[in-house]
Amino acid sequence: MLPNAARARSVHTSLLALLALLAALATAPASAVERIKDLAQIEGVRGNPLIGYGLVVGLDGTGDRTSQSPFTTQSLKNLLDELGVTVPPGINPQVKNVAAVAIHAELPPFARPGQAIDVTVSSISNAVSLRGGALLMAPLKGADGQVYAIAQGNLVVGGFGAEGSDGSRVSVNIPSSGRIPNGAIVERAIPDALAQSGAGGTLMLNLHQPDFTTASRMVDALTKAFGEAAATALDAGTVQVQTPTDAGARVAFLARVENLTLDPGQIAAKVVVNARTGTVVIGSNVQVMPAAVAHGSLTVTITESANVSQPAPFSQGETVVTPESTVEATVDGSRMFLFRGGTSLDQIVRAVNEVGAAPGDVIAILEALKQAGALRAELEII
Repeated sequence: MLPNAARARSVHTSLLALLALLAALATAPASAVERIKDLAQIEGVRGNPLIGYGLVVGLDGTGDRTSQSPFTTQSLKNLLDELGVTVPPGINPQVKNVAAVAIHAELPPFARPGQAIDVTVSSISNAVSLRGGALLMAPLKGADGQVYAIAQGNLVVGGFGAEGSDGSRVSVNIPSSGRIPNGAIVERAIPDALAQSGAGGTLMLNLHQPDFTTASRMVDALTKAFGEAAATALDAGTVQVQTPTDAGARVAFLARVENLTLDPGQIAAKVVVNARTGTVVIGSNVQVMPAAVAHGSLTVTITESANVSQPAPFSQGETVVTPESTVEATVDGSRMFLFRGGTSLDQIVRAVNEVGAAPGDVIAILEALKQAGALRAELEII
């Protein structure tokens, strides 16, 4: 066991180390240095959505009820006709191992014919589960109606479902949707947006979060690396960059551009509230002006009981049951807490936690503060 003097020196050293750590955290910058590739994207370089329709086969009796989804039967008959199998007129196959599905995927930028992309398959009728199924060859079209990929393959389904003969059913996650990794082959390439936009010697960088400070600092980083005429900020969300006209030199130039770092501007003060889930996100720059808040909860309890009225013997009366309802309203003891001028995020959270406010209560408090003009932030409800 340490002597008292040694133990005191150890405690003193630990306190000094803790104070040094707190001082370092207090003086640390609020925002970190980020790369341009994390703050902006090149104009026109984006993915393109694809959509298609197809049939999933090989299901274990969990497919569409074809009597309720005639388009599944129609699609199956058309497929068999293309394969040389003629179904006699007036006969509708009643198969439960086939499901009609919608297919969607995203064609990434710079994708070339022969490359594979992932696809998502979802039931569009009453199939119980797609587990164990295989998607038959289906074209994927873009917004212009052209076929850009062909999808086919075995599904990977994360959900699970089971159904009893009496109609009881249990389901985990969503078994009526699945994915096919590398399930589509690109057949057509989209026009090269980089070549088109950079042919004149300029490219546009679009900021993910438009901000005048970030755009100005991005221009400073580019001019410091490539010269005074390298970049110009057109607005809070767009920076124009001078690029080489040669394709190979342009790629090398953009590789340097996207790895340049800068200190982005701080975001505007904002409070985001999801009223459906009770989620509240408070930005670091939110401030509250002097205000006192009292918030209590009203609880209403309704109790139902039945009174039985029994007639006297030989009175020719009937037994009557009369319902009786008891309604009680109680208000939990509310506590008032004070927000002083310039209250910061950690003080807001501490004050709310001290009174034990639930997320719904926090939403009500924030809305009241905004209406009173005490909340110095944008209140966004999603």
